[in-house]
Amino acid sequence: MRKYRLGELCIKIGSGATPKGGKESYLDEGEIALIRSQNVLDFSFSYDGLIFINQNQARKLSNVEIEENDVLLNITGDSVARVCQVPKNILPARVNQHVAIIRPKEGILDSTYLKYYLLRPQFKDYMLGLSSAGATRNALTKGMIEDFEIELPDLPTQQKIASILSSLDDKIELNRQTNATLEAMAQALFQEWFVAFNFPGATGEMEDSELGLVPKGWRVEPLDKVADFLNGLALQKFPPENEDGFLPVIKIRELKNGVTSSSDKASPNIPEKYIIHDGDLLFSWSGTLEVKFWNGGKGALNQHLFKVTSEKYPAWFCYLWVQYHLNEFRNIAADKATTMGHIQRKHLSEALCLIPENLEKIDASLKPIIDTIISNEQENQTLTQVRDGLLPRLMKGEYALNI
Repeated sequence: MRKYRLGELCIKIGSGATPKGGKESYLDEGEIALIRSQNVLDFSFSYDGLIFINQNQARKLSNVEIEENDVLLNITGDSVARVCQVPKNILPARVNQHVAIIRPKEGILDSTYLKYYLLRPQFKDYMLGLSSAGATRNALTKGMIEDFEIELPDLPTQQKIASILSSLDDKIELNRQTNATLEAMAQALFQEWFVAFNFPGATGEMEDSELGLVPKGWRVEPLDKVADFLNGLALQKFPPENEDGFLPVIKIRELKNGVTSSSDKASPNIPEKYIIHDGDLLFSWSGTLEVKFWNGGKGALNQHLFKVTSEKYPAWFCYLWVQYHLNEFRNIAADKATTMGHIQRKHLSEALCLIPENLEKIDASLKPIIDTIISNEQENQTLTQVRDGLLPRLMKGEYALNI
């Protein structure tokens, strides 16, 4: 394979700008998306926090219009060196000053191959090291990017490697989209049954309760009686005994983004109840309040996270009731005059839940939905591991590809 400077292989390398008016002028909806660093994740594009600009602002940023197949690279801050491509449905779009567009020359460098080349662990480490050298803030400059050294096989080999890796990412994305649909279904069913009281076997008979009129025979229980909320440990007190024997520490960051090479490590010899397994329900009660089923492998439960379990009710029931109260909890946390807002156990006691007379009928509809969500997330973990294992080996030419 021959080595090239990336600048030789591209027709465009450049970043955007913040439109005049800044955040005040951003739109929640519109025709032209403005891609920011929070939208660029490794391997995938995030719709979280996606904002839009008007046509006049877009015209002033016409030189940083994204084209189909462009590679996007975060170039500043904590998210530096994250790489993805933008889905077609986002176009037309622009980028701000924290994101660089890399547009390879057609017929020489395959865009998707370049994306995976930049995402190789070895190259990722190189970019991170380069960005932090001699600067107060992590940054990659245009000159640095142009000087990236790229090893290229012939174009058909690039395309074959890109196709193999993309097939795995396509399945991961399909599972994500399926789960978004299933989550919406579960929430809609929950609202229909536990708020509108239109549930299987409903008779219309109602009676008074702490929550007003509820179906006859239903009970009211506080959230901390529905489930047990086990707070994690201060795991800095339980360091690993050696480099090989450890558990990754599951903090709020890992709950959102999964375990990474920068995740803290803890001794595996902590009490069993503080060890997290795939399928466990976790709830972060401070900072960014989130609730989700964990599917990132075995880990250690850090403080500020609850492991939610119940001997009386199914996991979906606990999950959806925590979800139901989540906005209320977030508002409580936001009102705290501290650097990290949080809720207290008394708020779990004050959060009331309805217990149906015949939970089995509702369970038959909701349990399969939640089980499928968990199964898809676990499949994504497996697919991610396969992709991450193949990526460096394919780039090194360790596998013979039939082209």
